[in-house]
Amino acid sequence: MVSNEPSPESTAAPQALHDLDLTGDVADLTAALMDIESVSGQETALADTLEVALRRLGHLQVHRDGDALVARTLLGRPERVVLAGHLDTVPLPTTPGARGTVPATWHGATLYGRGATDMKGGVAVQLALAATLPDPNRDVTFIFYDHEEVEGSKSGLGRLARNSPELLEGDFAILLEPTNGTVEGGCNGTSRYKVRTRGVAAHSARAWMGVNAIHAAAPILAILADYTPASVDVDGLSYRESLNAVRINGGIAGNVIPDDCEVEVNYRFAPDKDLAAAQAHVFELFQGFEIERTDGAPGARPGLQHPAAASFVAAVGRTPMPKFGWTDVSRFSALGIPAVNFGPGDALLAHSDDEHVTRAAIHDCLAALRRWLGGAPQDTAEPAGR
Repeated sequence: MVSNEPSPESTAAPQALHDLDLTGDVADLTAALMDIESVSGQETALADTLEVALRRLGHLQVHRDGDALVARTLLGRPERVVLAGHLDTVPLPTTPGARGTVPATWHGATLYGRGATDMKGGVAVQLALAATLPDPNRDVTFIFYDHEEVEGSKSGLGRLARNSPELLEGDFAILLEPTNGTVEGGCNGTSRYKVRTRGVAAHSARAWMGVNAIHAAAPILAILADYTPASVDVDGLSYRESLNAVRINGGIAGNVIPDDCEVEVNYRFAPDKDLAAAQAHVFELFQGFEIERTDGAPGARPGLQHPAAASFVAAVGRTPMPKFGWTDVSRFSALGIPAVNFGPGDALLAHSDDEHVTRAAIHDCLAALRRWLGGAPQDTAEPAGR
């Protein structure tokens, strides 16, 4: 059940937050969003602000679930697309003098601060489109959700899928994660495992009385060191896999032979495999060892053959690339919705102390989506002094 009435669970935002300008320069809107701190678990102030702004747009139907918002056009178009982005950021940097913090700062035409690339530039583009494109050539669902940067069980997008799956329906989805303005199709899957060795504890002065579990883990590391990751072609894109030790635990004291060792292994696998196939591959590699899968999420095929995806790639005008990391396009793929990643900024800067995005990158992202959705181009000249 959707509603365009104010959410009963949210109080009115402070007056200053009512003045968020969705129709001005999208890069300045990005800075305004960054100034509202929204570390995972603290998204309410930003969600309140967006709810006020979106409900003032009479052409959208708005629904709120916790700190997630869905705003939809209802124009009766034959095709519906979803534009999605998360509101939360990772914690602020602790390094003295770091520029990737809050509030945002401009250095020339470059915007620094937490969320600049991941992903308030993308969210600003969503908001600008929602406000300035009331009559798109496709129906559009705008999704703004909480808790993306933490464990998947807390995901606001996952909660929406459970509580109101009809609101996520669409023919094609775009996740506005940073991609340097290039379409990145699908994503790799990810899974984690604990590979264990057992020994016999003993005093280290009489090591021959025990069996060293850490030493017994050497073959596990040798398997990983000798492993050659595959590059797998999926629907015309080449996904590079990886298999790595990411943590080792073992031992209880400096004078005790360890009787237990645990190597945590992360497998990033191409979207031609499901979780079961990925697990079977890892279990085969470590046959004979005690092994347990502790986490996993499937990838997503690129879906670029879908007509909406093909027309979007044409509007962007760049050769699409694979997404090597895992993103929420996987959730859309699981719902049967082809999805791609496309947003402003360099993903390599995400979560860094130097997180930043250029004004031009945000403008270019908005312009590409406006071209595709049938909107007239806007002036993207950079203001003087920026």
